Amino acid sequence: MTSNSTPLGYSIVPITNRDSDRILDLLRRFFFRDEPLNVCVGLLDNAQDTCEELEQYCMQSIGDGVSLMAVSPNGNILGVCINGILTRDQKSSENKNEEDECSNPKFRKILKLLSKVYRESNVFKQFPEVDKLLDIRVVSVDDACRGQGIAKALIDKTKNLARELGIPLVRVDCTSHFSAKAVARLGFDCVYTLPYSEHLDSDGYPVFTPELPHTCVKTYVHLVDLDGSQ
Repeated sequence: MTSNSTPLGYSIVPITNRDSDRILDLLRRFFFRDEPLNVCVGLLDNAQDTCEELEQYCMQSIGDGVSLMAVSPNGNILGVCINGILTRDQKSSENKNEEDECSNPKFRKILKLLSKVYRESNVFKQFPEVDKLLDIRVVSVDDACRGQGIAKALIDKTKNLARELGIPLVRVDCTSHFSAKAVARLGFDCVYTLPYSEHLDSDGYPVFTPELPHTCVKTYVHLVDLDGSQ
């Protein structure tokens, strides 16, 4: 995988395990505190709060070798797109084990939702010809660099990477109204929607009540033309 320089002066390059500390620093400053579900459950109420389980979740797919970051000419990380590879024969019980082992009750709620979305969206059933997909787990950009097309560049490069690797589909769950709009503009199609008002606890109340306009989680997919340019 080669780097991809942009006219605005940043490059899109692979993330390796050596970058983990710097990636976590960016996520702690932005994604962890901005993501609607994190905010809704008060996962990080105070500036000094951390969530080890969230950090592990975000970093566990780095070893797949398909995650990307936008880097400035002086080496600063401006944005990240953390991706993983999923195959048809992987068991959904892996997600269940992750939930059961999570000791943070607030983050466990988020894991349970993501596991439910993965099961019910059932992308492999919807696309029986697909045996492997590239899963976008986290996209985050430094607030100071918004509006420079960094998220678009990261996702476009992810689609290109899928084609280079012969992976026919890219998948992403969007818990934010804004991220859903963004990936739709980039040519992704919505294949599953779960309104937060319909995801209930044992007493019949919604588990999540994020602020508007965040009303649902959506799964989007992009079918990769392995012989073409998309």
